Amino acid sequence: MLNKVMIIGRLGRDPELRYTQSGSPVATLNVATDESYMDRDGNKVERTEWHRVSVFQRQAENCANFLTKGSLVYVEGSLQTRKWQDQNGQDRYTTEIKAQRVQFLDRRSDGPRADMGGYEDDYGAPAPAPRAPRGG
Repeated sequence: MLNKVMIIGRLGRDPELRYTQSGSPVATLNVATDESYMDRDGNKVERTEWHRVSVFQRQAENCANFLTKGSLVYVEGSLQTRKWQDQNGQDRYTTEIKAQRVQFLDRRSDGPRADMGGYEDDYGAPAPAPRAPRGG
């Protein structure tokens, strides 16, 4: 059996970084993918799909430090559905992508590979230069 997801999209907001009770970092990304096509009447139809992505460990911290709203990313992972209860005690379900790989795709115009910062992420892909840390 196979459970594999690959998307390329843009972040709809800055990553949210939190830590589990054991201190492991977890980042949540909201990634938009879009498609356009012509309907039967020749009208252009545009559709956006939003994906919730969970990223773990060092990769989660990298996402929180280097990505911002609008960043272009490639995400590879698997689908996972979680069950939770709302404020009224009703069971709710959330399907998200559990990321195994997040690759930063944005390029900066400061010169060739200026955004890479001179080091690689956990998967051997060059990582962009860090942005200023957030308060809080």
